[in-house]
Amino acid sequence: MGLFSKLKNALKKTREGLSNALSGLFSKNKIGDDFYDGLEEILIGADISVTTAEDIVDEIRAEAKHDKIKDKEFVTDLLKDVLEEKLTEAELPEIKYPAIIMLVGVNGVGKTTTVGKLANYFLSKGKTVTVAAADTFRAAAADQLTVWAERAKVRIVKHEEGSDPSAVVFDALTSAKAKGTDVVIIDTAGRLHVKAHLMEELKKMSRVVTRECPTANFYKLLILDATTGNNAISQAEIFNEAVDLDGIVLTKLDSSAKGGFVISLCSELQIPVVFAGVGEKIDDLELFDPEDFVDAIL
Repeated sequence: MGLFSKLKNALKKTREGLSNALSGLFSKNKIGDDFYDGLEEILIGADISVTTAEDIVDEIRAEAKHDKIKDKEFVTDLLKDVLEEKLTEAELPEIKYPAIIMLVGVNGVGKTTTVGKLANYFLSKGKTVTVAAADTFRAAAADQLTVWAERAKVRIVKHEEGSDPSAVVFDALTSAKAKGTDVVIIDTAGRLHVKAHLMEELKKMSRVVTRECPTANFYKLLILDATTGNNAISQAEIFNEAVDLDGIVLTKLDSSAKGGFVISLCSELQIPVVFAGVGEKIDDLELFDPEDFVDAIL
């Protein structure tokens, strides 16, 4: 299955919900005020925030009025263009090497699994990879990461449970520098975004990276569960304040019927989606493409 096919399959629930609602809207209403009110409700129902939904509808209304177009196909194409535009408001970071990637997020979003998938992704690009097991609090977290590292056939640096996460990061970076490793991926403990002391720990790990590898390319990626919907925006705000996020990795897209929150996230917070998980296998991760995403939900 190709990458776009995987994405389209993963977003099947979102697409079915949006397509059915839009078809019903077009059949009931001529393109006018009632239609635009209905369109706004549909977008909000797909977990696009109220603010972003209003902006999208205003843009479509203005463009359709200017061109005096009331054709269903035109409006649908215009909707696709506006959604893609919202998704590209946040500039996508270009990953350069050597790269250090620290994954952050709340509990249960799939950080450790994503480490394995990212390791496999970079290996497929011909890069060498080391993973750092900096989740030293969750029982058997390092063991779980070891399984993924073995699947991906990459090196892992880990300490005993309860160790200082920053010490793990330090040792992983020291090892990577000695071996000329292209990519270091740091797994961190899941933390509630309302716990200030846990956010301070992330800041400490960030300082270790910038101190030990000042010339490396450091990327801080927030892992978000796509089934979280618009609640993910508040998570992103807090983590962004703590570590200045470079991007987002979406997981569990195949379980979400409301993938629209991604559009609000990119538009309102100016944080781009970099990768998307589209299944459970180690190769079910791809670079996020806004055009493919919009085509997959409409």
